[in-house]
This record gives sequence, C-alpha cells and structure tokens, in this order.
Amino acid sequence: MQFTITNIIIIITVLVSLGGFSNRKIIDDLIFYPPAVTKQGQWYRFLTCGLIHADYIHLIFNMFSLYFFGEVVEKGLNTVSTINGDVILFGQNGKWIYLFLYVSALLLSLLPTYIKNKNNYHYRSLGASGAVSAVIFAGLLLYPTGRIYFYFFPMPSFVFAPLYLLFTAYMDRKGGDGINHSAHLWGSLYGLAFMIIACMLVGFPILQRAIEQVKNYF
Repeated sequence: MQFTITNIIIIITVLVSLGGFSNRKIIDDLIFYPPAVTKQGQWYRFLTCGLIHADYIHLIFNMFSLYFFGEVVEKGLNTVSTINGDVILFGQNGKWIYLFLYVSALLLSLLPTYIKNKNNYHYRSLGASGAVSAVIFAGLLLYPTGRIYFYFFPMPSFVFAPLYLLFTAYMDRKGGDGINHSAHLWGSLYGLAFMIIACMLVGFPILQRAIEQVKNYF
C-alpha cells in the first residue's frame, strides 16, 4: 500500500490527538498559546497546535474534510484534468508542494490570531482547521463546479466558496463561540492565493480555467 502525504498527515494527527485526549500535558505542550510565543519564543506552537483537537467530533470533522479534499489537491498538483486532456503541473514534486501548502497554512492562518492575542493570557487555540480550510479552497479552485454540502444543502463549489467566506467573516466578527473563525477565514484565503501563485509559476492559468468552468456550468 502506497501512502499519500494526506494519509500520513491524517495518521500522525489522529495519533497525537488521541494521545492528547488522555494526557493533558500533550495538549498544554502543543496548543497555540500566544504569550508562550511572545515571551518564550515557542514559535513551534503555530505548527504543533494542528496536531491536537478539542474532542472526537472536532478531530473527525477535520480529518474527513482533509481526506476528501487533500487527495484531490495532492493529485491535482501533480496532474490536473482539463477538457483538453491532462496537464502536468508539478509532477512527482506535486506532493511536496502540497505538503508545503499544508504546513505553511498552519502558520499563516494563525498570524492574525497571534497579532490580536499575543499578550492575551486567556487565549488558546488548537486544531488543524486553518490548514484544512486552505486545502479545501485549493480544491475548490481546482474544481469550481464540483458539488459540496453546506449545512447539508448541496451546491456547486463556486457558490459555496463566497458563502463560506462571508459566514466565517461574520462569525469571526461576532465571536463568543470558542471557535477560531479567523484561522478558517485566513486559511481559506491563503489556499486560494497559494494555488493561484503556484500555478502561475508553471504557466497554468488556473483562475481563467475556473472562470471558464463556471461559465460553462450555466
């Protein structure tokens, strides 16, 4: 059996998260705690917080989302299908580009949170949601007319994407539910930007292709 990068990320995340459920010290050592970054230089927390989750529902939701979209993005960064046939983007290097997307999204999706809470001793955040959001939106850009469910309502990806961004921005502004919507929002935007820039580097007009696919949808 050949493991993909997505498989490996999921296995590691599940194992560490399960350990955290039974050992509070693992959570305390890995959680994103802004003052620990500011005062003690523990920058690794930007990454390690993506390995732990609040509960089983949190973990299952993130890992199922990563499984379905991660496989698509990982393969798409190798070779993407178009109406004129397959186009090789990064070939075998695509898996490493995908890994860089995921890891860098863990960091960048939390930067606004850090700036806002760098001296907030009451703030903590955990979970891979920022990186998973980046992967999801990278996948939406690759296949903008694919079907996705938003609160159990099916809709094409190009409709889901703006609705999700508006909803997440609203929830981030509202606050008070204990969910780091900022990481979701910035992770999603980063996933779009990353995919656009990565494809530009190999001369593939992914944004133009996405617009054409949406036009053809109608």
